[in-house]
Amino acid sequence: MADTQSAPSIAYTRAPFSTWLGIVCLFVLFGLIVLTVIGPSPRTSDYEETRAKKRMEKLKTLHEESQKELTTYAWVDKNKGVARIPIDRAMEVTVADLAQKKPAPAGPIATPAAQTAPAGASPVPAVSPQGAAGSSSPAEAAAKAGPPSSGAAPATQQSPPAPASPAPATTP
Repeated sequence: MADTQSAPSIAYTRAPFSTWLGIVCLFVLFGLIVLTVIGPSPRTSDYEETRAKKRMEKLKTLHEESQKELTTYAWVDKNKGVARIPIDRAMEVTVADLAQKKPAPAGPIATPAAQTAPAGASPVPAVSPQGAAGSSSPAEAAAKAGPPSSGAAPATQQSPPAPASPAPATTP
């Protein structure tokens, strides 16, 4: 079966020449308005020299103001009684205050706990051979073994392990 409905067609019309001419004229008009408002500003050497002089004057006034604040007395907040004093005088007052105070003794420095196990040892406590043969559970064997040795005792002083007795066989 053939499809009897046809796809809708879109008709494109060309914009008239007057529309394009109007858009170009608007851009030219906008450019002229911007040019008249801003105006041509020549950037000659005089321009840069005047900017440099202004910057130097601002820097000089800022430096004078900071020196004035560092070297003169003035009220910061008179109602609260806060005043500014010259920095040299502030250093003298601070040194005099610190000279009158005795230094407090320092407390002990906390050091981390020393590890007793050697570097190659396992973190699990070692079980002694006598405890393993006579105990009924691994927890009891670990409790009897105690803390791991620090390696001070030589290995030749240990006694040989006791032979384990076989369990009696039960018959069903």
